[in-house]
Amino acid sequence: MKIALLSFEYPPETGFGGIGTYTWYQARALVKLGHEVHVLAGSQKPCALTTTQHDGVFVHRFRADDLITRAAEIFAWRRCYWTRQRMQNAWCMYLGLRQLMKQHTFDVIEMPECGAEGALITLLIPTPTVVRFHSPSRLIMEFYDVPKLDITVCSWMEDIAIRNATTLTSCSAFLADEVHEKMGVNRQITIMGNGIDLPLFDQEPVADLHELYGVPHGQVTILFAGRMERRKGIHLCAEIVATILSHHDVTFLFAGEDIFGYVENTLKPALEGKQLAGSFRYLGKLGFKELRACARAVDIYLLPSLWENCPYSCLEAMASGRAIVCSDQGGMPELIQHGVTGLLARSEDPASYAQQLTFVIENAALRSTLGAAARRFVEANLTDTHIAEVTTEAYRRCVTRKPLT
Repeated sequence: MKIALLSFEYPPETGFGGIGTYTWYQARALVKLGHEVHVLAGSQKPCALTTTQHDGVFVHRFRADDLITRAAEIFAWRRCYWTRQRMQNAWCMYLGLRQLMKQHTFDVIEMPECGAEGALITLLIPTPTVVRFHSPSRLIMEFYDVPKLDITVCSWMEDIAIRNATTLTSCSAFLADEVHEKMGVNRQITIMGNGIDLPLFDQEPVADLHELYGVPHGQVTILFAGRMERRKGIHLCAEIVATILSHHDVTFLFAGEDIFGYVENTLKPALEGKQLAGSFRYLGKLGFKELRACARAVDIYLLPSLWENCPYSCLEAMASGRAIVCSDQGGMPELIQHGVTGLLARSEDPASYAQQLTFVIENAALRSTLGAAARRFVEANLTDTHIAEVTTEAYRRCVTRKPLT
């Protein structure tokens, strides 16, 4: 098949989060299966359609600089930054794909719902389309300080693509249920998880935490990796970290972008002046390779998110064979079976996280058992080629149906 994957997020230039990571793994895996794969991605700056190639994937980047993209800036005046981004994204993806289709004819086009990549494409381009649910604005924007207008318009734009897509997929049953119940989407949604390239992941070096970050040799380490924002549960971490460090000589490592200044303004002040048995280190935003190297080196992975679907932070921790303590919310229980592949804590309950962390801090054998089981789960269910095979079947079914008009 000849497949187009549309995603504003795509590493390295716009590899901001899970959608870009999924698209990167998926594109490479589809090529391994013999498909011709083209990725249309965004750009930080205006640029003509440019093409590069990596691992057999054709990567095209495009960003317009015209009246429509400039007119969308008006939403920034009302603090509707998400709406501005989605309007610009929808327009640029449509223009970029039209240019690309002068040279290529695709069997199917896949895009995420979040980002509104398909708002115009599913309406105006007759090629069969797949919209994949990752994190709909209507479900996640309540966790951010945004105007109601921003939520309304963003949700409306994403809904256009959702309503007019040929096929809908989701990477967790949780999200499919949320879309049905809270968004009123009364269509079949095919569930297939996110995939990860284990051989590639295993080639990454294991970070020397002592040399890089001064972690004492042999000390138990706990990693939080993600954006320092409320949806990721960062506001719970001051109490979690203070509770654990008051009793245990361990090191917490926090890695991720902190655009709201949480670490300096909240987390560090909460620990100052207290007698701590262990320590805390903020590593800043790490690149993909650095983060994977850290994931393979730490002992425990902490994921206190308030809302998650099928996050790559968890998949990479599982692939690393780490003990995981995470929220019992959202799609996490589909990945983590309590006491088998990790430990689940009550969502938004710092004391519950501290309790579960204490179990694995004090029991090295338990950490090893949980980590090994997590790795086996990924090997059996979430390799990149397995997910690509399942997705290919969905693509073939999509192609046999007529696109909605």
